Amino acid sequence: MKRAVFLDRDGVINESLIRQGKPIAPNSVRDLILLSGVTEAIRLLFNASFEVVVVTNQPDVSSGRLNWVTVDEIHQEIKRKTGLQHFYVCPHTDGDNCLCRKPKPGLILNSARELGIEVSLSYLVGDRWRDIEAGQSVGCKCFFIDNEYEEEQPSPPFFRVKSLLAAAKTIMRDIGEVHD
Repeated sequence: MKRAVFLDRDGVINESLIRQGKPIAPNSVRDLILLSGVTEAIRLLFNASFEVVVVTNQPDVSSGRLNWVTVDEIHQEIKRKTGLQHFYVCPHTDGDNCLCRKPKPGLILNSARELGIEVSLSYLVGDRWRDIEAGQSVGCKCFFIDNEYEEEQPSPPFFRVKSLLAAAKTIMRDIGEVHD
């Protein structure tokens, strides 16, 4: 079985747009801005033989504010810039009560099953309590990028970091591959 690093998308890989104190996803490739250190972090993880899997809630699809074509365009641009290949998306809102919307672990479990990943050997990096709770529920070690949103914070245990690169460097130390 393989090990993985599961990544939330918005606020971890790319900048979230902030509206009324809340993070929202970019709604076009024009709005997509990769965060500093992301390509280096992903390269470190790839070089350590991790599967790197994006698991992202995109409720704007269900609400009609975003369509699948735009989501795919954004993912194609992220692929082009980072080499990431695996994107798992929940298009639902909380009201849909699906099994894939984080904090439920459906995206993680589905991707793990399809890609042959052992979640107990894996990590999750997210910037919202929903991400951390989903990772915790399946036994991943979790890293919380604290973007100081005005919202609920995750419950321990998790490691608080400033960026995906900081998380990747800590993961490298955890597996015995020190990179500074």
